[in-house]
Amino acid sequence: MKILGIESSGLVASAAIVAGDILVSEFTVNNKQTHSQTLLPMIDQAVAMSGIGLEELDGIAVSAGPGSFTGLRIGSSTAKGMALALGKPVVPVPTLEGLAYRLAYADGIICPLMDARRNQVYTGIYRFGEDGALECIWGQTAADISEVIQRVNELGEKVHYLGDGTAVYSQVLQKETNIVFDIVPLHLNRQSAASIAALGAVYLQQGKGIDAKEHVPVYLRQSQAERERAKRLSENSAKTDGGKLG
Repeated sequence: MKILGIESSGLVASAAIVAGDILVSEFTVNNKQTHSQTLLPMIDQAVAMSGIGLEELDGIAVSAGPGSFTGLRIGSSTAKGMALALGKPVVPVPTLEGLAYRLAYADGIICPLMDARRNQVYTGIYRFGEDGALECIWGQTAADISEVIQRVNELGEKVHYLGDGTAVYSQVLQKETNIVFDIVPLHLNRQSAASIAALGAVYLQQGKGIDAKEHVPVYLRQSQAERERAKRLSENSAKTDGGKLG
């Protein structure tokens, strides 16, 4: 099975080709350039260097969210456009599952942390079964960092933290985690298109590929613009109600 993986949910931009049990090519950058600048050229390079033609792909796996609103839109629109043109399925891979899959066969539990700002993270809790399958303990969500640590502590197992939220909340993790834990080293700590492609291949075999037209990103929260608009509407409504005669 040949899969193109696309990852653009955070600061990392990444594209990879997986064929069977081989990672054929991967390009990853984390240099603060916009995904609109880097993603398509990286996909072109990943495909060209792999020696695998686009028509040979069985599907296109994409990090489906949560994450950066702009990044997710760029990744999803790229995956949809390519899949529609090629007549291939899109395989949406939840971002936190793709991140956790970087630690396949790790002992204990895995807790990805993506900085969602406002003292929140996008997170979930996972483990790997004896058969190597990824198991979800707590599905991906937006939560306060202290709530996440409390849930981890209650499980009482060794935990591996990873993701850009580990740098933002490192002091809180050190202070409040009261079980054995580690923070995953830099070469495994961020999103990866190889992980998205590898897990996407598993999900495609499980029948989780969809028509490109059906794919939409998973945001979990409203964007800042949407929150500001809702606030303005609420304030305007309050002013209108306050001005009515009783």
